[in-house]
Amino acid sequence: MFIDIAYAMAPGQQGNAGGMIGSILPLVLIFVIFYFLLIRPQQKRTKEHKKMLENLKKGDKVITSGGVYGVIEAVGTNTVTAKISENVKVKLGKAFIAALRPPSDED
Repeated sequence: MFIDIAYAMAPGQQGNAGGMIGSILPLVLIFVIFYFLLIRPQQKRTKEHKKMLENLKKGDKVITSGGVYGVIEAVGTNTVTAKISENVKVKLGKAFIAALRPPSDED
């Protein structure tokens, strides 16, 4: 009995091509699900953040990645000067601007 089972699993036998496709299909399906649920939305957020950083201008209210609220005073190529309090200005890297605040947001 065991010899028959071993013989049925012996290499060199012609296997079913549908079995191979059936075993790869779940992996492909998992990759597609990951792409639409994780990879694509992250790329979209990254693109929107980059566009927001390119469109920064003087007077925009921002929040830094450290949670500091400020108003942009000057914009350079890679840096931003933000006023965070009376007579207090901070020079930040553009990448550390996390979001724009709505104009109606309290100071």
